[in-house]
Amino acid sequence: MSTNTLTKETETRLINFLTTEINPLEMAKCIRRINHFLALTVIRNDDNRNPINKYWLKDDFYWINELAETLNPHLEVE
Repeated sequence: MSTNTLTKETETRLINFLTTEINPLEMAKCIRRINHFLALTVIRNDDNRNPINKYWLKDDFYWINELAETLNPHLEVE
């Protein structure tokens, strides 16, 4: 995991965005929906015609899902 720090301005803008400009449940739903769409698009592409770097793609899908889970845990502990 990266330990890079955000600038104070970036942190403020991110907090503002996540607390006032979006509904976290809707944002999580949108992130999951676009991630699903991207995964289907990648699966349907022919590897010989459209080669992709599967190593970074796997990581990208993971981090997108982590963001969605942070906004709205899909499997909440009761």
